Amino acid sequence: MDKFRMIFQFFQSNQESFMNGICGIMALASTQMYSAFDFNCPCLPRYNLAYGLGILLVPPFILFLLGFVLNNNISMLAEEWRRPQGQRGKDPAVLRYMFCSMAQRAMIAPAVWVSVTLLDGKCITCAFCTSVPVETLGNASHPRLSQGEIQRVLARIPCKEIYNGQQLIANEVAVRYLRCISQALGWCFVLLMTTLAFLVRSLRPCFSQAAFLKSRYWSHYIDIERKLFDETCAEHARSFAKVCIQQFFEGMSTDLVAARCHLPRKAPVDAGEAAKKLLGITDQSTMNMALKSWHRCKPPLHLHPPALPTGNGWAGEGQPLTHPSAPRRETAAYYSWV
Repeated sequence: MDKFRMIFQFFQSNQESFMNGICGIMALASTQMYSAFDFNCPCLPRYNLAYGLGILLVPPFILFLLGFVLNNNISMLAEEWRRPQGQRGKDPAVLRYMFCSMAQRAMIAPAVWVSVTLLDGKCITCAFCTSVPVETLGNASHPRLSQGEIQRVLARIPCKEIYNGQQLIANEVAVRYLRCISQALGWCFVLLMTTLAFLVRSLRPCFSQAAFLKSRYWSHYIDIERKLFDETCAEHARSFAKVCIQQFFEGMSTDLVAARCHLPRKAPVDAGEAAKKLLGITDQSTMNMALKSWHRCKPPLHLHPPALPTGNGWAGEGQPLTHPSAPRRETAAYYSWV
């Protein structure tokens, strides 16, 4: 249990680790789905190719879209891409980094599905059973079968229980031939994906490490800023609701006192702390205006100390801020003649 707790805490440490855990779970789920899937080839010349390639390609596409759906950054990416320019510019490099990061994680489960499917060989056997070279592996000079009948017989190769073309080509020979080709394609696909991942991981720091660090930093900043904004809005909503409810009950108690209903007195609840969290936003229209302003013109990413207000305006306008000098320390020296 302690190991599982440590793994769970690692997944919750940051957004990137969480998404890596989600992608790993999806990869394991894809293998379990394929092992539990009941593969039934139709064994018909017109449908074998569509069924085999459909099982090979359609589930990876669904898993790819599901990887994007489960990624929390997809809404953040769309919001950052579609928001107005405002007071903060949009960096295309950051948007590209976010999209590539999500796409790489979303490709893990589809790659696992394609690898497992090719190594198993059922889809390729079903899809290309009519393309078996009968001239090389079987008896192509069968006098009693036309070309259409040969295609119907070859389409039944995946269905061993109804295959009736042993005189044309042995079922075991055709299945083994197609499965060997499928496994060769599967291992080539695994090698290709591994090589691409190795090149991306190893060669990226040699060319654009500074740009990569910049894009990664601001991508994390956008994620953290969004979370803090949501937490601040939730805290403001809680304080607003607290003050609103307290005012409601205070009004009800005033009405009951006016109606000469003697109520037990309780210690008044201090609403000062909740009122401080409202930050001057005390009505619905002002809050809506603040939310629209945050979306339309986010503050620029430039931190500077706020100016100090004075009676006639802002203090220090056009002048550098100076700190009051520390009081001068005086020392006295005494000399004596001996």
